[in-house]
Amino acid sequence: MKGDDAGRRRAADLKSAGPEVVDALAQLSFVVQSALGEIAAAHDLSIVQTRLLGVLRDRSPGMNELAVHLGLDKSSVTGLVDRAERRGLVRRRPSSKDGRGIEVSITAAGKKLAERVAAEFGQRVAALVAPLEEAEQELLSRLAGRVLIDDAGKRGVDLAAADAGTESDLPPRPFR
Repeated sequence: MKGDDAGRRRAADLKSAGPEVVDALAQLSFVVQSALGEIAAAHDLSIVQTRLLGVLRDRSPGMNELAVHLGLDKSSVTGLVDRAERRGLVRRRPSSKDGRGIEVSITAAGKKLAERVAAEFGQRVAALVAPLEEAEQELLSRLAGRVLIDDAGKRGVDLAAADAGTESDLPPRPFR
């Protein structure tokens, strides 16, 4: 019950903060998405293709799991994987868990591209948060991580499983 009360208090606090929080997060998301879009485009990728590579860097999910991670329907994921496979960035193989299923994994070329995009994106984000003191950056990371982990859990995505063994409370990888 204590957790429920704390959750209701946080929800009530958010309602009172309303427009400022909404506007700040919306504007920040526009800046971040713009940076990611520019970097992706420079590598002839869409943002969704970039996210696909990010998800595949540390796992080989089935198509349904991939759809959940990306927030897409299965037919959209099929087309996305088809295009990435034609570029040599991913490969499909029979599922190790279900003989009828298909797992998708990243190729060496896909991993190399994902690492390049992640490094460039990391530089852009570092420049974006440079005006903040180190402690403020750490606080921003912790708060954003909590929000993202909670949201992923509500969607059935276990972000912690991808980074098992790490001590961070941040979501794994920069563009998931």
